[in-house]
Amino acid sequence: MDEIVVSTVVYLPPEEVYDFLADFPRYPKYSEYLKDVHQRGDGGAGTRYDMRFAWWKLTYTLRSEVVDTDPPWRIDWRIVKDLKAHGDWQVEELDELPDDAPADAEAACRVTLDVSFDPQTARNSTLDLPRFVSFDFVVDKIKPVLVKEAQQVVERIVADIEGRHRDVELVVERRPS
Repeated sequence: MDEIVVSTVVYLPPEEVYDFLADFPRYPKYSEYLKDVHQRGDGGAGTRYDMRFAWWKLTYTLRSEVVDTDPPWRIDWRIVKDLKAHGDWQVEELDELPDDAPADAEAACRVTLDVSFDPQTARNSTLDLPRFVSFDFVVDKIKPVLVKEAQQVVERIVADIEGRHRDVELVVERRPS
């Protein structure tokens, strides 16, 4: 399994951050490659989402499911079709504001997106690849795109949730299998 972990500080109370993160149908607004999301369920455990992605010459719909929630601290999810992947959003309230907090900040929490995936599980006819394009070539090309995409999604969410653009310090870890 490969793992991508992206975290940053958001200057709002955990409840506001959680409600924002739990609204998965809003995510295409933040992603270059996520085109639309269709929700089946109330957003809690058991809710399924069909997420249509397009990148390069590939279009694919991922089906995910919310596995568990612990408002306002955590949302666990997994991919339920074709690809072995799972992840979570974590919200951790900070006891003190960081030294570089905006002057009007009253609360802060660390938000973390943690995604684990096995790219080899997509090999079994999941992707309709162009002729003469190998699966391994696509995997090698898409891994850095996933890291960059995770960073951009978190940056855009922070700007939207806080209602202003600011330099966002992201901690990004990529743990290859």
